[in-house]
Amino acid sequence: MPNGMYQVEVDLPIQKVWEFVKDMDNWAPLIPGYIQHRRYTNRQSSWEFNSIIGFIKKRISLMVTIKEWVEPTKVSFNLKGINEKFTGEGFFLAEATAPNKTRITGLLEITASGPMGPLVNQALKSYLPKVTEEFVTAIATRLTEMN
Repeated sequence: MPNGMYQVEVDLPIQKVWEFVKDMDNWAPLIPGYIQHRRYTNRQSSWEFNSIIGFIKKRISLMVTIKEWVEPTKVSFNLKGINEKFTGEGFFLAEATAPNKTRITGLLEITASGPMGPLVNQALKSYLPKVTEEFVTAIATRLTEMN
């Protein structure tokens, strides 16, 4: 399964990081190419964003379902394509490295299926690490700006 993982450390206590990531409305707009998101429940929302995966430029819609909230360390979620044949999952993990320092790890795994699946999956192998780095960096930047 194509994936991307990225870690960054912020000069904030873990509780400040949790206050931000526990609400998906805070981090959904930080996905690269963000257009909009709509929250249906506390655990489910749809996200729309523009994406360039290899040579394919598309507007992607995903259903994001939170699998678990583990305060103050982890938010994990499932992804399912609404307009494309994508499935996947991801998480944010926060680890206190000192009283006022927290390491944030983000992971995204996405697999495409259908006739174009193998070609799209090949492109996702290089795309997901970049998008994950941009997403986690944007979260760290926003956290720093807010605090």
